[in-house]
Amino acid sequence: MGAAILSDLLAEILIPAAAAVGIAFALFQWVLVSRVKLSTEKQAPAGKKNGYGDYLIEEEEGLNDHNVVSKCAEIQSAISEGATSFLFTEYQYVGIFMAVFAVLIFLFLGSVEGFSTKKQPCTYSKDKYCKPALANAIFSTLSFLLGAVTSVVSGFLGMKIATFANARTTLEARKGVGKAFITAFRSGAVMGFLLAANGLLVLYISINLFHLYYGDDWEGLFEAITGYGLGGSSMALFGRVGGGIYTKAADVGADLVGKVERNIPEDDPRNPAVIADNVGDNVGDIAGMGSDLFGSYAESSCAALVVASISSFGINHDFTSMCYPLLISSMGIIVCLITTLFATDFFEIKTVKEIEPALKRQLIVSTALMTLGIALVSWIALPSSFTIFNFGEQKLVKNWELFFCVAMGLWAGLVIGFTTEYYTSNAYSPVQDVADSCRTGAATNVIFGLALGYKSVIIPIFAIAVGIFVSFSLAAMYGIAVAALGMLSTIATGLAIDAYGPISDNAGGIAEMAGMSHRIRERTDALDAAGNTTAAIGKGFAIGSAALVSLALFGAFVSRAAISAVDVLTPKVFIGLIVGAMLPYWFSAMTMKSVGRAALEMVEEVRRQFNTIPGLMEGNAKPDYATCVKISTDASIKEMIPPGALVMLTPLIVGTLFGVETLAGVLAGALVSGVQIAISASNTGGAWDNAKKYIEAGASEHARTLGPKGSDAHKAAVIGDTIGDPLKDTSGPSLNILIKLMAVESLVFAPFFAAHGGLLFKIF
Repeated sequence: MGAAILSDLLAEILIPAAAAVGIAFALFQWVLVSRVKLSTEKQAPAGKKNGYGDYLIEEEEGLNDHNVVSKCAEIQSAISEGATSFLFTEYQYVGIFMAVFAVLIFLFLGSVEGFSTKKQPCTYSKDKYCKPALANAIFSTLSFLLGAVTSVVSGFLGMKIATFANARTTLEARKGVGKAFITAFRSGAVMGFLLAANGLLVLYISINLFHLYYGDDWEGLFEAITGYGLGGSSMALFGRVGGGIYTKAADVGADLVGKVERNIPEDDPRNPAVIADNVGDNVGDIAGMGSDLFGSYAESSCAALVVASISSFGINHDFTSMCYPLLISSMGIIVCLITTLFATDFFEIKTVKEIEPALKRQLIVSTALMTLGIALVSWIALPSSFTIFNFGEQKLVKNWELFFCVAMGLWAGLVIGFTTEYYTSNAYSPVQDVADSCRTGAATNVIFGLALGYKSVIIPIFAIAVGIFVSFSLAAMYGIAVAALGMLSTIATGLAIDAYGPISDNAGGIAEMAGMSHRIRERTDALDAAGNTTAAIGKGFAIGSAALVSLALFGAFVSRAAISAVDVLTPKVFIGLIVGAMLPYWFSAMTMKSVGRAALEMVEEVRRQFNTIPGLMEGNAKPDYATCVKISTDASIKEMIPPGALVMLTPLIVGTLFGVETLAGVLAGALVSGVQIAISASNTGGAWDNAKKYIEAGASEHARTLGPKGSDAHKAAVIGDTIGDPLKDTSGPSLNILIKLMAVESLVFAPFFAAHGGLLFKIF
């Protein structure tokens, strides 16, 4: 079978080195962003590069107007304080959950062998002895806490970076759209590289620390490491649901009363919900999304490592080959670093029309370069042939076959990304058709939007299906796990273009609140419209990778629970399948109703202020922003607990009472239905949002016939956008966490379920 070209020592140096390069690059980008001052000091003149072209400058009079700069700084401070306050409140509740769940993990896994400290026969090699179940309980608990803390830190850092950059993007928009784009994109890159590098570094350090105890018991070590993925995704669930409820309660309240009833512009400072709306962009779209993608990365790595440990890599103690998933992620950081330079240094944005192509170029360049990177890693880090565990047997695999698995995931991600863009960008006919349907009112807009969402599921599902078939045929479940990792290998670039959207959205809000000119708002709106599309692309990647990750974790669970076959014709499995398919609907109902309840309270409060504060509509009085912020905070903290409990308790209850076969059915059902609903919900909401922006921008003759702002067609578009808000920013993105979190939780608790599960079937 041969050995890998890359030595173990070099692999151990390269992985942390790549993470260090990622962190250093993130800090460098942050330094560049911080050069845009929020004080009234006179800034040094810059050259013509990156948006300073003569015909683009269009500088307003009063470029260094002290009043505008101080207003922007004041608004930024209010948004940052609101976001920080909410996240600290959320983390207090999440901290309690983390402690309770850590105790549950220890008790469940420790009780498998009655808290015995004796060595036990290995799960997959009965002739060998592995570390005791108590050790697995302790180390699984530790890795769960590590994953949870890393996830929380990832989300919090992302929020701080976004709130640091939003006002700076606004100020740069006075100098041209190019400068504003660079500032927003660099800020997104800070988050992307910090998250990718931290996730890799913490996982690598954990493996090495656990190795001190486990030695050559790779099976036990990587089984314990799966807790890292569970910790990451459980925090992401609360971040996505809590943040999503917060942001959409404020958004719906601000839009319905402000735009539809009072006919005032978006982000108008007279609107009492405007600060809460801008805070929500940071806690939902930034902090929640950061934790979500970190969870996907952690789980796909853990799924691949678990299968590798029971394949020839683990049996032969081939450390470099076992670390193949980590080396892929390391290569991803370097590739994304080069790709980022294409947006910030190699090409300059000169007009509004160049924004979206520049972001698409990021996806194409990163995918092309990463394909070469995967080929290199597969050549130097893998033996020419090896065996992969395949449900009780060892399957012979060549290194080029594994390259195809990772590349399949990577290119499937690009297909999903471009399909999402086609269905959510107002540059193409699907969104323009939705906008056109607003002529006849909100009802036809809703019908067209729902149809678009359902139709947008077709190509991504085929891409995922082809990816699964090819990957499984070549390298069994390990192939699917590394395909998921391939889709997430360019996570730094994906996060950069994803975070860019909410930063641009905030920048537009600050421009409106600071009373800057219509021209500045047009530039930030153009950045934001492209950001809506990139956010939808980011969600597409997250959902696609979640499907592959869940399937890989499902395979690992089936193997660990010693299920010989999952037969849907047996009643135990079929009841699980049909209940599992129902769970995403139950979860979506809970999250959407939570947004509705919170929005109802917000609408009443905004109406009350407009009706009772004299001079508010005239701009002579200041609204009470704090009350609206408090409504969103209280609602999201209270409402995030039931959906979170549904997801976290389902595998525990089903596994304990009904056994591993029924749980396998539940996981399969949730995966199949969850992916479809998540894609359609995200794309429907994204399309409605951009249909509204299409009418508002009035960039084409067709769009001008539907406008202007305040027309009947525009009001119908606003209603569609409002309905789509909880779909695209709360329910849709949270569903991908549901399917992968239930799968990784089942894998972590598999030893307990296999030993003591199915109590009801044992009694009756």
